[in-house]
Amino acid sequence: MNAPEGWRRPAPRRADSGAEIFPGDAAAQEDDGGESARGGSARRGRRRGRRSTGARSGRSGEGSSPGRFPEGPTPGSAAAQGPPADPEAVAREICLRQLSFAPKTRAQLADALRRKGVPDDVAERVLSRYSEVGLIDDAAFARAWVESRHTGRGLARRALAAELRQRGVADETVSEAVEELGPEQEEAAARELVARRLPGTRGLDPVKRTRRLMGMLARKGYSGGLAYRVVREALEAEGADDLPDLSFDD
Repeated sequence: MNAPEGWRRPAPRRADSGAEIFPGDAAAQEDDGGESARGGSARRGRRRGRRSTGARSGRSGEGSSPGRFPEGPTPGSAAAQGPPADPEAVAREICLRQLSFAPKTRAQLADALRRKGVPDDVAERVLSRYSEVGLIDDAAFARAWVESRHTGRGLARRALAAELRQRGVADETVSEAVEELGPEQEEAAARELVARRLPGTRGLDPVKRTRRLMGMLARKGYSGGLAYRVVREALEAEGADDLPDLSFDD
């Protein structure tokens, strides 16, 4: 077949490998040699990766720990030969760091200092000084804790007292803080909790509903007598019958 008038076969161009190809032959070359080319690139990439990893390992040193920074100064360095840190300065820094996150009781700060190895006499001096200037105030901590946990979680006095004792607050301070929460406030919070959970128990028999709602109040520190009375009144208001007849001493 004769070529159209004026048409000339394009001049060949050279590939990197030295083979002559023409336009339209690139796809065939890719089929024949593409896999080997990609394989060669992958192998080169893996070799580069191994060299980079080796260089990084050499910089970090043999047997180094996985952390980014070493633990303490390098042995034999000027920092390692310097004077030891002032224990009181260390204790003050630990306390301020702890207090910057959230309010803490004196007992909580004492535990933090003990874990860091601060001597007991140094810890006592720093904690006493911070108590004098008002940075540590267990009474204020207890009052704020009661208000926050009662308002936010609906906790009763019994649960609040247990939480404060777990944080090292003295019994007298705990009693003063929880007594600010009156019986009327506690009962109102219990009724609100029951009203919030009541719709989720519909469809259950009255005994199961009573048990589930009372268990919720008990976990929040409410006495059995108050919990039963509030739950029974809420269920009776919905028209429930065949409620269990329970009695409590508290």
